[in-house]
Amino acid sequence: MVANSSCQTQRISLWKKGDFAASFGLFINVLTDFLVMISLLIYVVGMPQDFVYKQIVPGFGSAVLLSGLIFAYFAYKLAVKTGRSDVTALPSGSSSPGIFLIIFMIMLPLYHQTKDAAFTTTVGVIWCLFEASMLFVGAFFGDIVRRFVPRTVLLAALAGLSFVFLGMNPMLQSFEKPVVAFVAIIIIFMNWLSKHPIMKKIPTGLLLIIIGTIIAWVMGYQDPAAVAKSLKSFGFNPPTLHLHGLFDHIDAAFPYLLAAVPLGLSNYIFNLENVEAAAVCGDEYKTRDVMLTNGICSAVGAFCGNPFPVTVYVGHAGWKEVGAGIGYSIASSTAIFLLSIFSLMGLVLAVVPIEAIVPMLVFIAIVTGFQAVKEAPKFEVPAIFVCFFPWVANWATVQVNNALSAAGISVGNDAGQVSSAALHNAGLFYDGLVALGNGAPITSIIWGCILIFTIRNTPVGGIAAAILASALTFAGVIHTSTVGWAQTTAMPFVFGYLLIAAFLAMKLYINKRDNIAPVTE
Repeated sequence: MVANSSCQTQRISLWKKGDFAASFGLFINVLTDFLVMISLLIYVVGMPQDFVYKQIVPGFGSAVLLSGLIFAYFAYKLAVKTGRSDVTALPSGSSSPGIFLIIFMIMLPLYHQTKDAAFTTTVGVIWCLFEASMLFVGAFFGDIVRRFVPRTVLLAALAGLSFVFLGMNPMLQSFEKPVVAFVAIIIIFMNWLSKHPIMKKIPTGLLLIIIGTIIAWVMGYQDPAAVAKSLKSFGFNPPTLHLHGLFDHIDAAFPYLLAAVPLGLSNYIFNLENVEAAAVCGDEYKTRDVMLTNGICSAVGAFCGNPFPVTVYVGHAGWKEVGAGIGYSIASSTAIFLLSIFSLMGLVLAVVPIEAIVPMLVFIAIVTGFQAVKEAPKFEVPAIFVCFFPWVANWATVQVNNALSAAGISVGNDAGQVSSAALHNAGLFYDGLVALGNGAPITSIIWGCILIFTIRNTPVGGIAAAILASALTFAGVIHTSTVGWAQTTAMPFVFGYLLIAAFLAMKLYINKRDNIAPVTE
């Protein structure tokens, strides 16, 4: 029993009806990243399956479990403090960009050079600890950044990420098996977006799983052999500490540490955006606590042999919309942990078709985008769409590169490669796509700020954003593929941002000369 502001008491429930659907949705979101990570390590990097399942996977599950429990505790504390029964825990899980960056920039080249899985993983772990330390330091400045960056920009950048990565890929998956997915989509439309749901007594998440699973098995989409195959990896692999000799390889890790800077800044931005999105929904979490939690959980996972950081997930508004509270964070993270220590990640997807569940993520993307539009003043709405461009470019770059890679082609001027000029002539502006997409989390915020401060007629904020963008580009944090000072490809963007700052400075002078006031509506 807890006291609320009116000195009344009420019980804080750890489980609500909406937690069922949310726990499955969040679980599948994390599980998908989990399976991608395992597949890349085993089939692309070439690491021994036994090593991956016994060392890396349990550490990954431990980090996810710890973050889920801590964020559930934060939600419980907030519910106790406010006396509210509608508090929703922040969703958390693996950092998707971190998985790809660590594997392709660190583990793949290192393992191919050394064929030493333990050494390769140790270097990745040191990288993860460095990235976590950036959150530890940045945690004490998060609220300051939130005060400077307009709310519209934070929500819009989050909506852009949500639309292309949380919404687009699941929608594409849905259209690969429409017989299953379309039923799930229309149920979501009726039960979560309409005011007149069907089968009210059955939790919508359970309804999706039951109907989707039945259709998939009847149509022959699910393979009984896959269930048997998934059971072969079964085994008990509890997480263990891997501290002996951890920092003996710091010299080998040092060349890769600079690559942690863009990801660390990106995760920092993700945290700010998600904390702001939760605050808009009425759940005011402390920025410092959230960032320190992600840093600590990533470090704990690293000490248990996992090189992949954890972060706050997109979708707080969506999970709140379906009625999620505290329990979904506990349930989903616990399920991930149990599957990780028993090596049964594939069993769930062998039984339940992913197309029956991923439409939930499409719904989360819709709600996240709607939140940005709903909360933004009308005159600031154009900034929302500007924030989308870097994320669309980032997503498209990944798709183009994956398609070229599948065809055995890469972009370049050597044999077996296709030049960016040839792509340009075919109507694909590849160089611009790469430049706009690299550093999307930061670029999205910067361009949103430039436009918002221009719309508001407060050029000082735009000048600061443009100068910051110029400095980050000069350092290779945005618009380039690698970190490095004054790269040839970066300098046109450096000068471009300085020109933006110069024009905004001229506007500032005109405003003062003509006594022009800022725009407020």
